[in-house]
Amino acid sequence: MTGTREQGAALPAPATSRESGTEVDAAIRALWRQFVDEPQQRIRDRLVLHYAPLVKYVAGRVGTGLPTHVDVGDLVQSGIFGLVDAIEKFDPERGLRFETYAMQRIRGAILDDLRSQDWVPRVVRSRAREAERALERLGARLHRTPTDAELAAELEISLDDLRDLYGQLQLTSVVALEDLVAVGKESGSLVDTLPDDDAVDPVAALVDQDNRRQLAEAIAQLTERDRIVVSLYYFESLTLAEIGKVLGVTESRVSQLHTRAVLRLRAKLVEQAGV
Repeated sequence: MTGTREQGAALPAPATSRESGTEVDAAIRALWRQFVDEPQQRIRDRLVLHYAPLVKYVAGRVGTGLPTHVDVGDLVQSGIFGLVDAIEKFDPERGLRFETYAMQRIRGAILDDLRSQDWVPRVVRSRAREAERALERLGARLHRTPTDAELAAELEISLDDLRDLYGQLQLTSVVALEDLVAVGKESGSLVDTLPDDDAVDPVAALVDQDNRRQLAEAIAQLTERDRIVVSLYYFESLTLAEIGKVLGVTESRVSQLHTRAVLRLRAKLVEQAGV
């Protein structure tokens, strides 16, 4: 019995999850220092392996609501290129969280690849433009966000047909919220306006501030339900299915609401840009 106690006492205490997480964080910081000092491919590959779950997460979110013929595996492959690009361009000395920066780059790479494939039928793109122009006309005429019934009347279709149209237009609504800010402008992604203490550009800062203000104003003019969908999807990172549980509606209905919100935001931002 005594030998058993002594053997048990000699065993090290298991590491807590906090201790384990701290060790991982320290190892990743050390890896970043190595990569900055000597950007070798083997070190980069270790960073890619560590952050690979980010790609799967972003690809899953982008893939929600896409046609069944779009393979999530292809989205992940595109996202890996975005992750590699993020690792190679990231500067730890700027004090930014890499995960936030990388997720923007990953999403951008996936969206760029989807757009290059031109997988949205031409007729669907045409109907999306018609809906945006109708929303812009109604908004200017009514000085408020038009209802679905008013939009259907403007398009000369029934309310059921409009909801079917939303279902088709979800193919065109795979767009980052930052892309909406650039509607009618020549400015690039918000990722490119991240602050750099070593290269302050007051003009760029003012432009970015104005872009964000216009986006906030456009979101504020949406209906309450549309605002909730935009907030939960883009700012709280909920999936369409999770938003459906919050609102008590189906995932398909949330997809329609998201499409409608994106169309309305685009119409309002185009109106503000005067294009």
